[in-house]
Amino acid sequence: MSSSEGKVYLVGAGPGDPRLITVRGAELLAAADLVLYDGLVNPLLLELASCECERTARTRSGGHAVVPQGNINARLIAEARSGRTIVRLKGGDPYIFGRGSEEVSALRAAGIPFEVIPGITAATAAGVYAGFSYTHRDISSAVAFVTGHETPERDVAHVDYDALARFPGTLVFYMGLARIYQICSRLIASGMSAETPAAVISHASLPTQNIIVASLNDLSDKADQAGIKAPSLIVVGETVGKRGEPSWFESLPLFGLRIGITRSRHQAADVTADIVRLGGEPVWIPMIDVLAPIGDERHKISDVLGRLEYFDWLVFTSANGVRSFLQQLWNDGRDLRCLSGLRIAAVGSATAAEIRNWSLRPDRTSEGSGAESLAAALTPEISGRRVLWPSADRARNTLRKYLEAAGATVEQLTVYRSVDADLSESVVQQLRSEPLDWIGLSSPAIARRAATLLPELTASNSPTRVVSISPLTTEAAKTSGLQVHAESETASWSAMLATITDARDNRGK
Repeated sequence: MSSSEGKVYLVGAGPGDPRLITVRGAELLAAADLVLYDGLVNPLLLELASCECERTARTRSGGHAVVPQGNINARLIAEARSGRTIVRLKGGDPYIFGRGSEEVSALRAAGIPFEVIPGITAATAAGVYAGFSYTHRDISSAVAFVTGHETPERDVAHVDYDALARFPGTLVFYMGLARIYQICSRLIASGMSAETPAAVISHASLPTQNIIVASLNDLSDKADQAGIKAPSLIVVGETVGKRGEPSWFESLPLFGLRIGITRSRHQAADVTADIVRLGGEPVWIPMIDVLAPIGDERHKISDVLGRLEYFDWLVFTSANGVRSFLQQLWNDGRDLRCLSGLRIAAVGSATAAEIRNWSLRPDRTSEGSGAESLAAALTPEISGRRVLWPSADRARNTLRKYLEAAGATVEQLTVYRSVDADLSESVVQQLRSEPLDWIGLSSPAIARRAATLLPELTASNSPTRVVSISPLTTEAAKTSGLQVHAESETASWSAMLATITDARDNRGK
């Protein structure tokens, strides 16, 4: 999207839930040359971009450096003058306590083209996700958004607490957690009843959302006792008392759970979306990377694809095998017409679903996810037939033995490489300081790798529970010293998430 003249887009990222980005904001992230994002932006949104993404937080957190506002303004101008398209991704809405107007003033003064894309501001989302309706036809016809942290350079405070105490509606204070005692005290001193319902909403719209409800007089003490953390909003008014508990968001089946996704990152998009939709927090910890074949493997693929008419059956044992084989077919200058004389078999429903994604229908699908189950589904019609089995380079030979025992001639073709992924020390340390609630193991190789990279999972007192995708994976996990707490009924990530939900319901938490 680069041109001789760059442009800056100030995009509101919304309050935290990555699904609340606007359509326009998502389009711009996909087209940007550079994304400069605030510290409150959910990192999941960066998956929409395919360019360099750089954090430009104005407050210190997580070991990141503070970036002064003047430096951010200068960077936007310099990058735009170099001809790049810049997305300045800001938490909430750029113009509601987001200093977007300051950045626009700097861009306008420098003659830089810009556009501002609104976002859902934190107050709006906090009310909806926490179950507060700020307006109510019987008790509140107005809402006021107030800063709880005025700039120290200002000689005279702009917040009129006498007027706020008389305000006929709901008050929402941004950035006020550090001054919650002063805010509550000043409202009471200005004439607001100490018994007025009030609340603090922390991490609104995220799985870590936490809500404290109390009278205005007790709110500060209760927030301290609960260890409430920023970013938070303070809500004051009679509508707080109308809240239903828990909210629709807190009632989602995976709300508050941190769930480790161990499959390769480029294959994790659907799982990530499912976890977010169900209220959980996805944590990427890829154990295996899926790579294209190299060297002699590529030559063999081309040779086999040139004689597909020789085979009677095409057997797939994983979604990776389906994707890799059909991509290699396309790369070799061929397409699905080459498969017209073949019957197709799949291990389990997940593999069958991937086959259908490519507009193919499997002729046979095993009920189970193991080689023995597939061999049983094909017997006796496999006898005397020639079978092509696209697989990983590290695939076990079990299926081949079963099919050959049933009278088939089997040729195994490596269509992708499965290599061990490494976790950085910083990721390992973070997992130790903030343990996962669950980790999903989706193959025997991943189970063995997880036991190696995260040996604390083998401890009997590990706070992280383990869910397995299949009996084979369970066996590999237990052999590696892992305790498996649950096993999904079918071999898919969606089934594993359902298993976690069931386990949570059965434990009553």
